[in-house]
Amino acid sequence: MSEFMATSNGRNADPASALRDCRTAFIGVAIASALVNVLYLTGSFFMLEVYDRILPSRSIPSLVALSLLALLLYAFQGAFELVRGRMLVRIAGALDESLNGRIYRAIVKAPLKLRMQGDGLQALRDFDQVRSFLSGAGPAALFDLPWLPFYIAICFLFHPVIGLVAIIGGLVLMLLTYLTNRGTQAPARKASEAGGLRNAFAQASQRNAEVVHAMGMSARLTAMWERRNTEFRDENRRTSDIGNGYGALSKVFRMALQSCVLAAGAVLVIRGEASPGIIIAGSILTARALAPVELAIGNWRGLVAARQSWQRLKELLKALPEADAPLQLPTPRDRLTVEGLASGPPAAQRLILSDVNFTVGAGGAVGVIGPSASGKSSLARAILGIWPAYRGSVRLDGAALDQWDSDELGKHIGYLPQDVELFAGTIAQNICRFAEDATPDAIVAAAKAARVNDLILRLPNGYDTEIGDGGMTLSAGQRQRVALARALYGNPFLVVLDEPNSNLDAEGEQALSEAIMSVRSRGGIVIVVAHRPSALASVDLVLMMNEGRMQAFGPKEQVLGQVLRPQQVERQNSLKIVAEGQEAKQ
Repeated sequence: MSEFMATSNGRNADPASALRDCRTAFIGVAIASALVNVLYLTGSFFMLEVYDRILPSRSIPSLVALSLLALLLYAFQGAFELVRGRMLVRIAGALDESLNGRIYRAIVKAPLKLRMQGDGLQALRDFDQVRSFLSGAGPAALFDLPWLPFYIAICFLFHPVIGLVAIIGGLVLMLLTYLTNRGTQAPARKASEAGGLRNAFAQASQRNAEVVHAMGMSARLTAMWERRNTEFRDENRRTSDIGNGYGALSKVFRMALQSCVLAAGAVLVIRGEASPGIIIAGSILTARALAPVELAIGNWRGLVAARQSWQRLKELLKALPEADAPLQLPTPRDRLTVEGLASGPPAAQRLILSDVNFTVGAGGAVGVIGPSASGKSSLARAILGIWPAYRGSVRLDGAALDQWDSDELGKHIGYLPQDVELFAGTIAQNICRFAEDATPDAIVAAAKAARVNDLILRLPNGYDTEIGDGGMTLSAGQRQRVALARALYGNPFLVVLDEPNSNLDAEGEQALSEAIMSVRSRGGIVIVVAHRPSALASVDLVLMMNEGRMQAFGPKEQVLGQVLRPQQVERQNSLKIVAEGQEAKQ
């Protein structure tokens, strides 16, 4: 098992290979199950010997010896049961060791590549479901099921009638197992989907708690929540009712069957066709033969859920393959080139951007302007590779983004999104992007580049201040400036700032301009998406976007002159029309 953990935690681990690597452990579980099932015969043969040999001979020493032997066999049985349970728990742990990193990366990558439903954490719940099932009683029941013919064969050795009763009982329980599987599949799938949508709604409500409270939306959202929760509860109840119903039916049937075996054994003894020990031994053996079927029915809901979860995990990881790390390229230092770029949201099959072409050399800064919904933020996402390039390419020093390893590329890129999100931890950890090898000098240098060092030092614990989940202890302006320091950490070559001054005061805007100039002075490239003209103070180039297309690109004064002159003429014409209308009324 330790060898499995050491060799299978690779970058390209997948569910199928992870299970294959566990095959030795599963063989061990099968062997332990075989020993357990053979030792389960102890009770039947003990009763058979007691009734057929001990009672007629009235030998106490024989009874003591037989009892000691039975106790020893029971001890071995318990030991093998313990070993089997521990092996299954460790198989679940080995799968976790192998797949947890891959699944986390898939959860993070999925919103950028796929159209997601629910809260986006379904893969994590699926993995937990599989791991919990492997650690429970369900797999043990499945390993015991193949021993049903073995027990039935021994029942036939006792007497054909007892064997026939056992076969009939096994067939009935198998039918109940099939009906349980068929009846719980669809409700279990619907319950999982409804639970994901319910959780997503709850998370969205929590993120917007201030809006909900301020605008009196609580009652209406509560009604929506109750509808979603009712749907989840109904599907969950339907699944439980079906599983519990078949489980209760199988339990009652097995108890009745055990009584039937006792009755059949009694008839055989009365007719002189079997010994008295057959009555009890056959009853115990039949009950043991059918116990795994009953246990499987009782755990069938977990089995169905685990199987559906495993299938979803396989489909997700197949849709998000991990390629081997490409050849490490040298640090970019020369230019950013966008060639015929067409891009759009992941898996949306529609273009937001079309035919964007421009080149920026080292030390350049581009201000991206345009009306709302013109494609400015979309262009920023496409330049960073967050949105896929359906046509064209984005290149750093001639190398397309897909030629870089994502982690290596991230060292050369800084990004300040429009909606700032920080992580629970200290300010220093957020600035250094949680790098374990970060030095204090590099962290402070990034803070000084963002002109936020003095602000941080005024906080209660300085750089070690815990900011809470999402940076909740900081104001919006403070979060934005800390996020700017994060974008500048490590002196990245390309820095993309999306509405970087949306929450800044005059001092913050001055610090932003100085930060942009510092990036330019060290030979970096800055892309600034802006609505407010103050954010363009330190750029030398301007790109005008409109309806997802590039309308103009060039020196700032030239492009702004082209853009502002028509706007001024249009405004003058509007004022003239209004004035003429007022004169006409007079």
